[in-house]
Amino acid sequence: MSSPVEHLIKQTCEWLRGSGPNSDIVMSSRARIARNLEKTPFSHWASKKQEKETLDLLEPTLASSDMLKGALFVRIGELDDVDKQLLLERHLISREHIVHPEYKAVAIGDREIVSVMVNEEDHLRIQVMQSGLSLQECWRVASRVEDSVHKRTQFAYHPEWGYLTACPTNTGTGLRASVMLHLPALVMTKQISRVLQAITKLGMTARGLYGEGTEAEGNFFQISNQITLGHAEEDIVDNLDRIIRQVIGHEENARRTLMKNSRELLQDRICRADGTLRSAHIINTKETLGLLSMVRLGVDMGLIDSIDRRAVNELFILTQPAHLQKIEGRSLSSAQRDVKRAALIRRRLEGR
Repeated sequence: MSSPVEHLIKQTCEWLRGSGPNSDIVMSSRARIARNLEKTPFSHWASKKQEKETLDLLEPTLASSDMLKGALFVRIGELDDVDKQLLLERHLISREHIVHPEYKAVAIGDREIVSVMVNEEDHLRIQVMQSGLSLQECWRVASRVEDSVHKRTQFAYHPEWGYLTACPTNTGTGLRASVMLHLPALVMTKQISRVLQAITKLGMTARGLYGEGTEAEGNFFQISNQITLGHAEEDIVDNLDRIIRQVIGHEENARRTLMKNSRELLQDRICRADGTLRSAHIINTKETLGLLSMVRLGVDMGLIDSIDRRAVNELFILTQPAHLQKIEGRSLSSAQRDVKRAALIRRRLEGR
C-alpha cells in the first residue's frame, strides 16, 4: 500500500524554487497564524475524546475552504516514522506535531504553498511559504485562508487580548512571520554574532533551519518576530521586512568584501566544496549542508555556472534522512544513508 505522502517526493516545494525577490540570500518567507476554536479546550488540555471531536470538525471545515480545494488531508497518527520525518523535512509540520500524533493532522495545499496543522499546540496553525523575500504575499494568502475557515467556525477571542493561544507569546494576532536567510559571508567574516545580537534587540529571534530548538547549520538562519500582542498584523510584517532588508544589506556588503579582499580564498573554499560533493562516496547530513552552502554561495556570486540555485536548494531537502529512504523505497541505516546521499549528490551535480 502506497503512502499518502508518496507523491510529495516527486515535486519541488514552492519555497525551494530559488526565485523571487532577493532569492540569492533569502531562501524562503513564511507567515503562520495560530487559531483556536471557541469554547474548546486547547490541545494540551483536551481529552482524547475532545481532540478527536476537534479533528472531526476541522477536517470537513478545511476541505470546504475555497483556499484549500483539493488539498491533501493527512492524519499524522496513520503515518509511519519515515513519512512523519518527510513532512518535517519539507517544513509542512513541526517537531511537536509528531509527538502523540493520534488525533493530529495536516492539510497540504497545491505546491505546498499552504499547509494547516490541526491539533498541534493550537487547534489550527495556518502556514504559507513562498520563495524569496515574499512576506507581504505570504501574509495576504494566510489571511485569506484564515478568513475562509472563519466563515465556518468561531475562534477563541478576547476583546482586550485578541486571539487566544496555548502559548501566551502568540496571543494577540497569533501571527509569526519568518524568513530563512543564507548568510555565509557574514559567518565567514565573523560578523554574524553582531548582526544577530542587533536583531534580538529589535524584538526578533533567530533559529536554525528547522525552527525552534534547532541550531543554525549550513549558514541558514530563520529570523522571526517574537511579539504578537499589541501590534497589528501589517505592522509585524512591515517591521520584519524592514529588518530583513538590513540584514540582506550586511550580507551583500560582506560578499563584496570577500570578493575584493579574499577572492582566492573564497574561490578555493567554494571549489573545494564543489569538488568534494562531486567525488565523495560517503557523506553525512551535517557535512552536506556545509558544503552545499558554499556551492550555493558560488552559484549566487557567479563563481559556479554548472548548476543553478534551484538544483542546489533541492539537494538541501533530498539529502535529508527521510527523503533518502523514500527515494530508495526502503529503510536505511545511518551508514547506508551516508553512501546513498553521496551517490545522489554526484548524480544531481552531473545533471542526471
